[in-house]
Amino acid sequence: MKNFSWKTAVLWTLPILVVGFFLWQGSVGSANPSADTGRNTASTSMTYGRFLDYLDAGRVTSVDFYENGRTAIVEAVDPQIDNRVQRWRVDLPGNAPELVERLRTADISLDSHQPRNDGAIVGILGNLLFPILLIGGLFFLFRRSNGGAGGPGQAMNFGKSKARFMMEASTGVMFDDVAGIEEAKEELQEVVTFLKKPERFTAIGARIPKGVLLVGPPGTGKTLLAKAIAGEAGTPFFSISGSEFVEMFVGVGASRVRDLFKKAKENAPCIIFIDEIDAVGRSRGAGIGGGNDEREQTLNQLLTEMDGFEGNTGVIVIAATNRADVLDSALLRPGRFDRQVSVDPPDIKGRREVLEVHARNKKVADDISLDVIARRTPGFTGADLANLLNEAAILTARRRKEAVTMLEIDDAIDRVVAGMEGTPLTDGKSKRLIAYHEVGHAIIATMIKAHDPLQKVTLIPRGQAQGLTWFTPSEDQMLISRAQLKARICGALGGRAAEDVIFGDSEITTGAGNDLQQVTNMARQMVTKFGMSDDLGQLALESEQGEVFLGGNWGGRSEYSEEIASRIDIAVREIVQACYATTCNIIRENRDVIDRVVDLLIEKESIDGDEFRRIVAEYTTVPEKERFVPQL
Repeated sequence: MKNFSWKTAVLWTLPILVVGFFLWQGSVGSANPSADTGRNTASTSMTYGRFLDYLDAGRVTSVDFYENGRTAIVEAVDPQIDNRVQRWRVDLPGNAPELVERLRTADISLDSHQPRNDGAIVGILGNLLFPILLIGGLFFLFRRSNGGAGGPGQAMNFGKSKARFMMEASTGVMFDDVAGIEEAKEELQEVVTFLKKPERFTAIGARIPKGVLLVGPPGTGKTLLAKAIAGEAGTPFFSISGSEFVEMFVGVGASRVRDLFKKAKENAPCIIFIDEIDAVGRSRGAGIGGGNDEREQTLNQLLTEMDGFEGNTGVIVIAATNRADVLDSALLRPGRFDRQVSVDPPDIKGRREVLEVHARNKKVADDISLDVIARRTPGFTGADLANLLNEAAILTARRRKEAVTMLEIDDAIDRVVAGMEGTPLTDGKSKRLIAYHEVGHAIIATMIKAHDPLQKVTLIPRGQAQGLTWFTPSEDQMLISRAQLKARICGALGGRAAEDVIFGDSEITTGAGNDLQQVTNMARQMVTKFGMSDDLGQLALESEQGEVFLGGNWGGRSEYSEEIASRIDIAVREIVQACYATTCNIIRENRDVIDRVVDLLIEKESIDGDEFRRIVAEYTTVPEKERFVPQL
C-alpha cells in the first residue's frame, strides 16, 4: 500500500458511493409506509367473502380503511371464541362503492386513515445525501492532493522539495557543544564567518565556497556539526536527507532538486544541508546494465544546480556521508564540493573534551577521572562516548546510587564493547578450561614487550563470549610495527596454546575459533599488503577491489600467479607457526604463575591488569612496556 495514490482512492470511492446510492434508493422505494403503525395491526387475516358474511350476520362492529380503501381492519364478534371481539385484516377489491353504503345502513363505525408522506421525505433526503457525500469526498481528496490537508507526498506535491526550512534555525546546538573535532570545526567556522561577514573575504577577491562535504565514520559528529552551523550562522537553513529526493516516479527527484534550489536562491545567502548524500550521489553507470535511471537523473540535476550554466550564488551546500568512496567524481570536483572535511574519531585529547561536554548534565562522583576514561576508550567516536556515559548513568540509577562512579564506568565500557552481562559460569571443568584460555591471552600480553598492556581478564560472560581479556593501547596508534603485529598474533594464539599445553592436544576446544580468524587475517595482510614477508619481500600483492555495483570490476582480477599464491600460503603459515611456537614456550615457562592466577580468577571472576602484573612479577621478570602519557 506504499504507492496508494489519490487517483486510486477516487477510483475506489466513486463506485462505492454510486452503488450505495442505488441501494439506498431501492430500500426507500420498497418501503411500505403506513398511516398509523399503532392501529394498523391485526393478528389474523379475513377474506372479503367472509367479511360480507359477518356483515350480513350483524357481527361487524367497526371498520377502519387504510391505503386509500385497499385495506381494512375489521372488528367483529367471533362465534368461535365465545363471541369475543376480534380484529382482522381484510384486503378490499378495487371498486366496491356499495360497501360504504351497506356499512352506513347497518350503523357500523367507519373511519378512513390517509397515508402519511414519510416515503417522500425519506426519498428526498436520500436523493440529497449521497450527492452531498460524493461532492464532499471529492473535495476532500482534491484538497489533500493540493497539500491543503497537510498530507505528505500528495499528488500535486510530488515534485516539491521536502526540505525542512528554518529562517533562523534554533537547533539548540552551538560550536561550543561540539568537541573532539577541532580541525573540522575550524573549517566550518570559516564558512559561518563568510556568511556573516562576506566583505572580509570578497575585499581581497575570495569567493564563497559552493559546497562542503563532511566525510567520516558513523557517530563522529557530522550531523551534529551541521546543527551547530545552523545554530551559529543565523541565515536561512534547509535540511533534507538524500533519500527524500528519490521516488519510484520518473522525474520526481530532479523536480525536487530544482524546487529546493529555487527556494534557496530566493532566500540567499543560505545553507542547504543534505544528510547521507550517498543515497543520491552514487557513481553513475555503476553495475551491470547501468544504475537506477531515476537516481541518476536526480544526481544530474543536483550537479547542474550546484555548478551549472546559471550558476549558484549565495547558496552553500553542506553534505554528510560515511561512504565517500561511492560518490560520483563529478560531485567531488572543486566548484561543487570545494572542501572535503574529514571528521575522524577523536584522539585522546578529543575524547577528553567530548566526555566533558556529555558529563555536564550528569551527576558524577568527585573521584572520576575523565583522563582515565579517555585513555581506556581508544577508537570510540563521539556517539560512543555519549552512549557510554548514558549507560553508566542508567546503571547508577538501577543501583540506586546518587552519582556515577568508576565502577559504573567500567561496567558501561564492558557493556558497550562486548554486550550485556550474561549468567555467571558454574564451577566445573568448563569454567576452569575457560579460565586457562583467558589467562593464556593475558600472560602472553604481559610477557611480550611489544604487545598492548593488559587491562582486565574476566570470566563474566558478555554477548557470545564466555570469558574476555581486555587490552588498552598505550597510545592512539596510527602506525603499527612488525613486532607489534607479531605480538598481537601471539596474544591471539595464547588461549589455544594454553589449552594445548595444559590439557593436551585432545582437549583443545572451539573457543579459539574467532582468535584463529584474526590471526589468519593479520598474517595474510603482513604478507600481501604490508610487505613483511622474508620470502616475498616488499611487494603489495593484493589491492583493494571495487564492488561491482559501485563501478568496480566484476569478480576482480588476481594480482599474482599460482606460484606466488602458493608461496603466500606458505609464508602465512610460517608466520603463524613461529608465533605459536613462541606462545607455547611462554606458557610452559610460566606454568606456575598461570596455575596460581587461574585459581584466583575462578575465585574472584575478574582480575585487573595491575594486579595481574604484580602477581606475575613475583615469579618472573615482567618486561617494562613503553608508557605513553598524553598531554591533556
